[in-house]
Amino acid sequence: MKVKLLSYTPDADRICASAGQSCYSSKGATAILDGTDDAQAERILGKIVGMGHHSVIEHAVFTFSVEGVSRALTHQLVRHRMASYSQQSQRYVSMQEASYVTPPSISEDPGLKARYDAMMDGIWKAYREFADVVPKEDARYLLPNASTTNITITMNARELLHFFSLRCCNRAQWEIREMADRMLELCKEVSPVIFKEGGAPCVCGPCPEGDLTCGDPKG
Repeated sequence: MKVKLLSYTPDADRICASAGQSCYSSKGATAILDGTDDAQAERILGKIVGMGHHSVIEHAVFTFSVEGVSRALTHQLVRHRMASYSQQSQRYVSMQEASYVTPPSISEDPGLKARYDAMMDGIWKAYREFADVVPKEDARYLLPNASTTNITITMNARELLHFFSLRCCNRAQWEIREMADRMLELCKEVSPVIFKEGGAPCVCGPCPEGDLTCGDPKG
């Protein structure tokens, strides 16, 4: 899996803080931004977001390239509808070379791993045979959820925080959790204030999972 932050709103913490402050000031965001340092941005955002006014962080936008993940992951990912996605097409891109994700629960068992790889080899052999006589868009029906894919993701900061609250949780599926953890690390590097308490809900409060809790908050 490769996760890269392609682009982001520069100085997002100060911009979002200034946008929020402009709601309560006779000044516009331009003048407020000029007079807002990092410490002030943290104080302002902490207060505004703490009051539940999350719309101000929608002004910050982040775009990621995610490569080498499974179709099982992206089927979960696109359920987050407040985002933009561009995914590698199996209709137009030939999948001649076998490329797939192996879950740790399988790779750690030599017997299961051998059976898994043999199954994948058989699937791709059939795919190549079918692709010689039918369109790729039809041959792709043979391919499994394990097939790797590349996807470009754009979300604003508000939706990212929601995404992290669900997908960084220990109860999230392992692959999308790994991706979310990497995305969060990248966001914290460029926007530490907005994403200060990003992650699973237990990072900044009680676990909301009830009887389904993992029992290891912040673990």
